[in-house]
Amino acid sequence: MILTGPEITAAAHDGRLRIVPFEPEQVNPNSYNVRLGPTLLTYTGPVIDAHRPNPTRAHDIDPVDGFVLQPGELYLGHTIEEVGSDTFVPLLFGRSSVGRLGLFVEITAPIGDIGFHGQWTLMLSPVRPLRVYAGMKIGQIMFFVAVGPIALYEGKYQAATGPQPSAYWRDRRPARSVAS
Repeated sequence: MILTGPEITAAAHDGRLRIVPFEPEQVNPNSYNVRLGPTLLTYTGPVIDAHRPNPTRAHDIDPVDGFVLQPGELYLGHTIEEVGSDTFVPLLFGRSSVGRLGLFVEITAPIGDIGFHGQWTLMLSPVRPLRVYAGMKIGQIMFFVAVGPIALYEGKYQAATGPQPSAYWRDRRPARSVAS
């Protein structure tokens, strides 16, 4: 089951959802709009390595002129809002109006874990040069009812603020040798 707009509002007020700041005008019929934060990250190395930390560069989005995203580059953005729940499963998708501008938002990792609370990192990839602005409505989060026992998220991105580069390398386990 998916939460409706009025239920999102009720859950934000009674504490089943945490959305900070909560703006009633960002509530949709069955989702909540989230806005793009003022900082972007790009990876700076010639190869992104899944087994090691990767160097990044921060880019501030100019408050007046915005920032032009370039095709072929992955940008890590973040939501202004801190969103989370110990009750519901959140899913974040790009808004259709942003998709119609040729911007892919969160195409590979839309699901959030129950118990995560923080700003969401956004994976942004444009098909053409695209100027974006801090504060623009970039995505929408839907909330689904969980069935069964709940184990709260305790992972490496908990309480994130700003865009977070991949910490996949932290999950790396030594390779097992294959007996011949």
